[in-house]
Amino acid sequence: MADYKTDIEIAQECEKQKITEIAKVAGVDDQYLELYGNYKAKIDYQMLKDKANEPDGKLILVTAITPTPAGEGKTTTSVGLADGMRKIGKKTVVALREPSLGPVFGIKGGAAGGGYAQVVPMEDINLHFTGDFHAIGAANNLLAAMLDNHIQQGNALGIDPKQITWKRAVDMNDRQLRHVIDGIGGKMQGVPREDGFEITVASEIMAILCLSSDITDLKERLSRIVVGYTYSGEPVTAKDLKAQGAMAALLKDALKPNLVQTLEGTPALIHGGPFANIAHGCNSITATKMALKLSDYTITEAGFAADLGAEKFLDIKCRVAGLTPSAVVVVATVRALKYHGGVAKNDLNEENLEALKAGLPNLLQHVGNIKDVYGLPCVVAINAFPTDTKAELDMVEAECKKLGVNVALSEVWAKGGEGGKALAEEVVRLCEEPNHFKQSYELDLSIEEKLEAICKKIYHADGVELTAGAKKQLTKLEELGYGNLPICMAKTQYSFSDNPKLLGAPKGFTVTVRNLKVSAGAGFIVALTGDIMTMPGLPKVPAAEKIDIDENGVITGLF
Repeated sequence: MADYKTDIEIAQECEKQKITEIAKVAGVDDQYLELYGNYKAKIDYQMLKDKANEPDGKLILVTAITPTPAGEGKTTTSVGLADGMRKIGKKTVVALREPSLGPVFGIKGGAAGGGYAQVVPMEDINLHFTGDFHAIGAANNLLAAMLDNHIQQGNALGIDPKQITWKRAVDMNDRQLRHVIDGIGGKMQGVPREDGFEITVASEIMAILCLSSDITDLKERLSRIVVGYTYSGEPVTAKDLKAQGAMAALLKDALKPNLVQTLEGTPALIHGGPFANIAHGCNSITATKMALKLSDYTITEAGFAADLGAEKFLDIKCRVAGLTPSAVVVVATVRALKYHGGVAKNDLNEENLEALKAGLPNLLQHVGNIKDVYGLPCVVAINAFPTDTKAELDMVEAECKKLGVNVALSEVWAKGGEGGKALAEEVVRLCEEPNHFKQSYELDLSIEEKLEAICKKIYHADGVELTAGAKKQLTKLEELGYGNLPICMAKTQYSFSDNPKLLGAPKGFTVTVRNLKVSAGAGFIVALTGDIMTMPGLPKVPAAEKIDIDENGVITGLF
């Protein structure tokens, strides 16, 4: 029975169209298409310049409640909504991020949607795809190599090895590499120093790729990367090391968005993949702008919950790109809301109105933020599960209605685009509603005021506290002229607070910022809170243990 098929079995049974046919559906001329086999292609960013005078479609952001082990289905909803839009006759493109190999082999498995709302070829998308992440890792590590080589060859810039901020990168969950000592083994093996690795999706180069408009902008942003400081406290940049040209050369193809398709043949642009808990969590500006030129409605998503991905989408990406969303979809499940209300994962299939009521404030706070802080029209999409009862669904709908927000049942996992039509109709209606979009803070505020604005307005914290080290960093960053940049919060995805154990909509907490670091090329300041790390580790039983390939090259275990 179809209900018992795995995501990968559903994807492998799909009759994919040749990517040249999908390009025709999207309106991409052959001159811009670079084929990667039969079912993947890159689109030359020159197309954006050639279509500069053509009108943009409407932009719809898909976000979610605070994630739980019960799952929310944000990517599944994004894909199903795009298919549902086409079912009701709307020209639609979905623009998503590329999955990192870290979660694919770690705790999460694949990230290309699920059930009958997926992007394909899902195996390729979840594994190496078109090599973008490898190019980003190579550019990152070239800069690291040139930095250490400069010190080895005499250190003309006077770089202080104890004040190097640039780390190496690998796209794998590998806790062993968080803190390392390298350059040991004698004079010719480099200068011994403390070092470390970040996962590729946390690299500033990933953020730069996603925020760059073309090669020239990319190169300029790369040149501004701060890799460390001199003995006298002056910042050292990639430009000082003459690295930006070679790095841009490595990234020239990675800068081009990737074209694939949903199970139902809807064009999908998948490009870039910064994590939303430690980076800005959105696909590339280039892909989003391309989708807006190719469609009447562009569906995109931002990582994790609305306090992370959506906040960064609205406060960073929209500001950089000059984008205004027409509507926002907040994805929730009854199961996840019951988890926020205190129900154990194994008991979520049982009706529990009391727990649901206790968990609902999490959803309502996210919805309130979208409507009241950002001034955007909003709909709640309930990702349907067979165990949801009418009483539970009615309660969610009634509570959302009190905020003036409609609820649409999304059945895309089981029914594909057909199960997304109700949501699609509501989104189309919302796109015509008044739009009072504004950011949650102004750039001319001080760094501390911007931190406070995010923590109070979006997290509903009492305030923000900076450690002694973070206070020193803040003073230094403002002295160096970085005080006018937006803030990229690095925070646990499991809570509005910086404590992953505080579920629901906690009150009476403060957020502690322990580290502030400038990503001058990306154009924001990263604020690390709580125990958040830029290199995840593998769980006790990694997803990699279940992934296999047979003699015919058929992959199993990717969900």
